[in-house]
Amino acid sequence: MPTRTIQIPTPDGTADGLAAFPDDGERHPGVLLYMDALGPRPTLQGMAETLAAEGYYVLVPNVFYRHGPAPVVEVPDLRVPENRDEFFARIGPVFSAHTTERAQRDAAAYLGFLTTRPEVRPGPVAVIGYCMGGVLAVRTAAAHPEQVAAAACFHPGPLVTDAPDSPHLLADRLRAELHIGLAEHDEGMPPQAVAELNKALADADVRCTSEVYPGTVHGFTMADTAAFDAEGLERHWDRLLPLLRRTLANT
Repeated sequence: MPTRTIQIPTPDGTADGLAAFPDDGERHPGVLLYMDALGPRPTLQGMAETLAAEGYYVLVPNVFYRHGPAPVVEVPDLRVPENRDEFFARIGPVFSAHTTERAQRDAAAYLGFLTTRPEVRPGPVAVIGYCMGGVLAVRTAAAHPEQVAAAACFHPGPLVTDAPDSPHLLADRLRAELHIGLAEHDEGMPPQAVAELNKALADADVRCTSEVYPGTVHGFTMADTAAFDAEGLERHWDRLLPLLRRTLANT
């Protein structure tokens, strides 16, 4: 399963990243995979390769590319509490600098790059996101409804905020089928926010499953963190793979 380092032209420069896809000479449905705040690394590469083995071309951009190639901040062993505090203190300003405006410009560039790869089959694509990437996935699907057939976000960042461009306010722009895999214990998406999100999606008639994964905390899919939950990761695959098969089968 080839995994290549790639360079993606954007309006603000060049984003580094990786692409994983089957090495069979055929064209495959495209998947844009948005990273969590830790960035592209072996854990995300492994997840991209799992999807590639299922028959998809998976693009994983470094969304923090304006600050340098990945890793923008070296990722320590985050199972150690002291390491977590130091890492997030360093990555926090980088995360804060990634504005909605920057994300929207990048999304168009990522989709343009993905859909013009010779290994990618013509037609709509899927967008997947973890943590902060979950917010980016929803924004991308809302901004490009004609291109995105499926969107999935797992332990997403806040999808309900007081901001006028809060992701939940974009529900009426969504045409993709959506899955939201929520951590049971997540300060960024407390029960009242989940209820407000679900109402917005229902009112907009979005095809969506919103599910709380029992016993999990924010970051549960990431095997290189203290938040990792093996059952949560497996449930994530059990929801994600059928979604991709349903929505991308005929592309």
